[in-house]
Amino acid sequence: MASGILKKTTWIFILLLLTALLLAAGGSAYLYYQLRQSLPILEGELSSTIVTAPTSIDRDEMGTVTITGSSRLDLAAALGFCHAQERFFNMDLLRRKAAGELSGLVGSAALPVDREARIHRFRERARKFAGSLPAGERELLSAYVDGVNAGLTSLEQYPFEYLLLQQEPIPWRIEDTLLVVYAMYLDLQGDYPAMEAAHGLMSDLLPAPMYEFLTPSGTEWDAPVDGEAFSTPDIPGPDVFSLHEHPRKDPPATEDQETNQELPKRVPLERAIRIYPALYASVQSHDFQPLHAGSNNWVVSGSFTSHGQPIVANDMHLGLMVPNIWFRVSLVMPGADGDRRITGLTLPGTPLVIAGSNGKIAWGFTNSQGDWLDLIILEPGTEEGTYLTPDGPLPITRVEEKILCSDGTEDTLEIEETVWGPVVKTDHLGRKLVARWVAHDPAGMNMELAALEGVSSVTEAIGIAAHCGLPAQNFVVADREGNIGWTIVGPIPRRVGYSGEVPRSWASGECHWDGFLAPEEYPRIINPAGGRIWTANARVVSGEMLAKVGFGGYALGARAKQIRDDLFALDKASEKDMLKVQLDHRALFLERWRNLLLDEVLQPGVLDGSPRLQEVRKLLEDWGGKASVDSAGYRIVRAYRNQVAKGIFEGLTARCVNADDQFAYYLIRGNEGPLWKLVKQKPWHLLPAGFESWNEMMLNFLEQVIEEAEKDPAAQGEAGLGGWTWGVRNTAAIRHPLSPFLPVSFLSRYLDAPPDQLPGDSNMPRAQGPGFGASERMAVSPGMEQQGILHMPGGQSGHPLSPFYLSGHEDWVQGNPSPFLPGEAVHTLLLKP
Repeated sequence: MASGILKKTTWIFILLLLTALLLAAGGSAYLYYQLRQSLPILEGELSSTIVTAPTSIDRDEMGTVTITGSSRLDLAAALGFCHAQERFFNMDLLRRKAAGELSGLVGSAALPVDREARIHRFRERARKFAGSLPAGERELLSAYVDGVNAGLTSLEQYPFEYLLLQQEPIPWRIEDTLLVVYAMYLDLQGDYPAMEAAHGLMSDLLPAPMYEFLTPSGTEWDAPVDGEAFSTPDIPGPDVFSLHEHPRKDPPATEDQETNQELPKRVPLERAIRIYPALYASVQSHDFQPLHAGSNNWVVSGSFTSHGQPIVANDMHLGLMVPNIWFRVSLVMPGADGDRRITGLTLPGTPLVIAGSNGKIAWGFTNSQGDWLDLIILEPGTEEGTYLTPDGPLPITRVEEKILCSDGTEDTLEIEETVWGPVVKTDHLGRKLVARWVAHDPAGMNMELAALEGVSSVTEAIGIAAHCGLPAQNFVVADREGNIGWTIVGPIPRRVGYSGEVPRSWASGECHWDGFLAPEEYPRIINPAGGRIWTANARVVSGEMLAKVGFGGYALGARAKQIRDDLFALDKASEKDMLKVQLDHRALFLERWRNLLLDEVLQPGVLDGSPRLQEVRKLLEDWGGKASVDSAGYRIVRAYRNQVAKGIFEGLTARCVNADDQFAYYLIRGNEGPLWKLVKQKPWHLLPAGFESWNEMMLNFLEQVIEEAEKDPAAQGEAGLGGWTWGVRNTAAIRHPLSPFLPVSFLSRYLDAPPDQLPGDSNMPRAQGPGFGASERMAVSPGMEQQGILHMPGGQSGHPLSPFYLSGHEDWVQGNPSPFLPGEAVHTLLLKP
């Protein structure tokens, strides 16, 4: 009987298992069916009210889109159609990011991000500014919005991300396109309040000579197109600042010159990431170095190219994900002298070609790092809730914002607003800091960039740049007549009474913005004698032009200098030569740190009896001089430089850390100048506590790096520290936004790009981190687009079942020269009115 029960139980179990497998198979088949239903429409004819004449959408084998139509409005509508079908979810993320509405899509986990963005009330600003756009711009956006919504509703199923989130997409509006531009403001300038507040804290708590030493305007690495490198100030003496007590003959130190320093409180890295979200995209404990949103671009005169025409090169560095931020397109429409073709990169959510060529000019951008935001110290009035202004005391306006979460709960944020902008922070003295930001002003938002599509000269293009409302960028341009030029695109505030590097009070009216510079006042460089213009987020100009642009945290000039020298080493350059410069990963910046280790730290007496230091020396001797994936020596040098910086600066800025635990000096740019002076001159009065000499400390920092490296499984095999290579550290983590949240991790491989080991790093042209790097690489000569190069990570489509999901990604990984122009059409969709 027991045997019969066992048999019966076994059969029941088998039947249940088969049923479960069938249900799972059915569920998988249903899910696959639903996914396929959300694939874009690639072929056929589609009747639509969004176009006024037949408009074709061709896709080549890479998925690059060519849209041919009878008017710019029809092209905008068709482009919106394509963006929605291929990228709507990512467009949705951008508008929600700027508006502080991510929680409504992904839940309360996004509340901290939403609260930071909602302070700026960009949704309200976008609605207001959308209503005041010029008629031509509003027409363009209306056509684009109609196209987006037609593309979304033409899908048989909503984009697959909404299926996973169990949400429905919200139709697109004109204001949403403006929000996409605001999202770029947050990406490119969102770290400005934290950096200016840090400068203000250091200025308040450190003696003036020490503050100036630690925050130099430049270093010997500077490579401006106009002017010379700046020098780092001298190290202040022990009478100004010391980490040790000294016998003194002069009067006792004032509070600002207190010599005894408390050990700093360490800022947890996770917290620093939350505080400075826009500063960097890759993290790995001791082996950490921030990579800043930036870019490279340059333009070379035809006198120095192989075909006699100027070449524009551009690689914009941003956080990387799948799909990529850009969408490749070529727009074709009738012109006065034949068909006009505008080719390049569009930003889904907007109808504009951001960087590219119209056949007569070619252009590109890098983040300018000028000063486009100021923090204002709010002085309280005599009555509670008021503040002082040049027009007398005014009440602080309080606005309540409701942040709705996808689970139905809501969070309330109270925002304090002033005539200058919102309160964004409280400083170490409890003073409220207000942000006066170009992004808040009507001048910071328009669609004037569209006018570039129709101009034919550098002079015209530079004139248009001064009218554009977008995050201020270094704009380089070339035309078919051989001219090259640079200017700032975007509004430039006219400051009165101050420089803008630290927070100031505006209560008296002495300090203020007097509107924005007129177009004729903009800094510009046209046809310089050297025939080359380069920018890499570092200082480009000097003197009066620099005073207009200001200082917003320029990158160390090492990358710009390496590009400059590469360009001047080329005589008759081609587009492929430009790509080689973009891929240059020689470690010129870290070479002196490697030599310091070999010549000063790893001396024979130190090596005796220490096999692991001997191993390190051998790896440094054979490091290869590049940020190569197989170089352990490069990784050691890099980690060592970062460990030295962190160890030294934490002591020098201890009082700042203790006054504000959000302060972290090693995140402020430009610290290489003072750091190198310190390690070479070895001043005893600035030696951190716990060490008897600088030599002891420098060796200790190396031993810390080695100890951390030995904990890594990569260093525990037969290769030892030789297995701790840069490629192991710099492995691509280019992921779909939803990938980390999938319940089954192996599914992520269907959404993410492969985990390739990547060469390159910060402070070299091939800027590259696991989730940060060149979002595209372009090199093109206007009128010779057939020889141009353009590739990007990820692919055209945001759908994992699309053949274009990762199309072209391997060319980006390997640095292959993909063509700038689209190839022969393999799919054609015709939109008919």
